Amino acid sequence: MKPSFYLPYCSALLALTASVRSSLAQPTLGIAAAGKQSVLYYATSPTNYILQSATNLVSPNWVTATDAVTVAAVTVSNNSPAKFYRLFHTNPPAGMVLIPPGWFTIGNSIGDGDITDAIPTNVYVSAFFMDANLVTLSQWQSVYAYATGIGYSFANAGAGNATNHPVQTVDWFDCVKWCNARSQQAGLTPVYYTDAALTQVYTNGDSGTTVYANWLTSGYRLPTEAEWEKAARGGLTGRRFPWGDLIAGGKANYTGATNTYSYDLGPSGTNSLGLIGGYPYTTPVGFFQENGYGLFDMAGNVFEWCWDWYGGAPFQPGSPYLGGNDPHGPGQTVNRRVERGGSWGFGGAGAARCAARNFFNPASAANTIGFRCVRGL
Repeated sequence: MKPSFYLPYCSALLALTASVRSSLAQPTLGIAAAGKQSVLYYATSPTNYILQSATNLVSPNWVTATDAVTVAAVTVSNNSPAKFYRLFHTNPPAGMVLIPPGWFTIGNSIGDGDITDAIPTNVYVSAFFMDANLVTLSQWQSVYAYATGIGYSFANAGAGNATNHPVQTVDWFDCVKWCNARSQQAGLTPVYYTDAALTQVYTNGDSGTTVYANWLTSGYRLPTEAEWEKAARGGLTGRRFPWGDLIAGGKANYTGATNTYSYDLGPSGTNSLGLIGGYPYTTPVGFFQENGYGLFDMAGNVFEWCWDWYGGAPFQPGSPYLGGNDPHGPGQTVNRRVERGGSWGFGGAGAARCAARNFFNPASAANTIGFRCVRGL
């Protein structure tokens, strides 16, 4: 066993109750007094568990415990209200990886002069699952067939160079509806709705449709901009790319321009690996080295749609660039949704940087834009 977290004494007393009532048999969540504080502890094996808390057990809203710190890091006391605690099993679904909870620095912390809309700040992101790979054409077609068979409609049928290449030429609305259909096919509650009461599942409609998200469900959805950047960085801090500060053709599928970007080692021009499959010059998903979290193609290949509306400085409420916990983006000020990660064509090495922000009309599609899904815990 290992001591894990210091917590306020009153909270920890309730934590013992939660551990008794928890449906998880292993590992056991234990409690020990430590002066005016208490220590919650659990086994180091098995892995894939995170500590969550809730303020009641009648209608619990379990969230990652943010007011606890590892004993090895620092001892603290605070006046947090009493809470119940549990260990939540986080074995990722097939094809997904766990992105751990925690604070990270979003934005242009390296100081590249051409990024002016990503002022660095600290953001807390709760744990979530993310597809290790971009959604492939094969995966898209499977869910698309299921969706259209139960009444969904899409503005675009999707395209791809091969079944193992990323799907592209899908607009933001297509991707959101596809996420809902993927959820329903998997027996999960959909995330997206067309009414604020969250009763009408979003299955039809494109440009002009107001979409509401139920953030409490664990269905498939697009990542928020903050989730995407935390995941892209792979646990690294203050780097341009998911692996470091320089990019080359063997690292990602992008269009090289060594005379334009000092951090681009080239070679210049279309990636030779992308040329193999013909136009558009995408590459099979998972071809390049994964990042520290086990995610592929977080730089290059195709841009990735995010949930957030785009907004630059001065940042509006909800913007991840104002910091805080789990921001979901600002309200709409322009008709543009965020896309991240760069592509085989547009944007070159500059767009492939972790902090580089891009945007596009959500009702438009391009052969440089695809997506991947996430799920809440």
